[in-house]
Amino acid sequence: MKIQSLSIVVPGGCPNSCACCVSQLHADDNYSNQIEKNYQFEDLYRDDFHDALSFARDNGCNVMMLTGDGEPLMNIYYLRMITELNKTLDKPFRWIELQTSGVFLLKKSAENGGSINLRWLRNMIRVKTISLSLFNIFDSELNKAYSRPKSPKAVVDIDKTCSEIRKYDFTLRLSLNMVDYYNDIDPVDIFNRAKELGANQITFRVLYDSDTPVEFQSSKEKEISQWIKDHRANPDVIKKINEYIIKHGKKLERLPFGAYRYSVHGMSCVVDEDCMSTAEDNDVMKYLILRPDCHLYSKWDDAGSRLF
Repeated sequence: MKIQSLSIVVPGGCPNSCACCVSQLHADDNYSNQIEKNYQFEDLYRDDFHDALSFARDNGCNVMMLTGDGEPLMNIYYLRMITELNKTLDKPFRWIELQTSGVFLLKKSAENGGSINLRWLRNMIRVKTISLSLFNIFDSELNKAYSRPKSPKAVVDIDKTCSEIRKYDFTLRLSLNMVDYYNDIDPVDIFNRAKELGANQITFRVLYDSDTPVEFQSSKEKEISQWIKDHRANPDVIKKINEYIIKHGKKLERLPFGAYRYSVHGMSCVVDEDCMSTAEDNDVMKYLILRPDCHLYSKWDDAGSRLF
């Protein structure tokens, strides 16, 4: 078995209310927070969590992605706990990434005006790559219209956030949620804007809607699925981006799940048309998901994919 990455779900809520939030498509799935909520058996579940980390490493997984059904930075304790357990592995994860909407990254220090969270992530959690999830790469206000922050404090200034991420010498990945805004945008403009922001990597994420039969969907699931169908980018947009990458890029290597990585204008690019890992492959797992119940799953959208 080959595992490309381990996605660790950090519990803690979300400051946004994105209309296309895939985590709400299966909000009824019950993944108990065993370490923080089940105090009587905390030691047991910490050991289970350790075993899950070890299992991923034993199967050749090198990448740890800190992510969540919401915003990982809303649970600092959990991030510390992951770091502590990782250090106890025979071969700890060195390649650590954070998936974030950018909220809370620019929390400032009263002493020197620097970012507390960016410095902390770099020094203490040892994050190497920050994957910044955006709906609109060009305009912070238009991006806000898609992410729908619950508080004015949760609005992300794209230019300033990217600048600070680069200042602390993280690898900056722009993870673009391909919404209908991009239907009228030329690919060259996207790449020029990414270059302007100082991106090292770009991932184009095709939006996923529920494959659950309509008669079994909750009203919320129907609402989100319909929004995605109405507002995701046209397939022609992804085709044009692929064509641009192939024409202007240099092929680097094939990723374990089959896609190729290219270097385009000095940035690493991947078009992710299977962000939910739905493709069939017996030899490669695109990722495993370690949820707060301390069990491993192979699919985001299927509780029946529990491995152990």
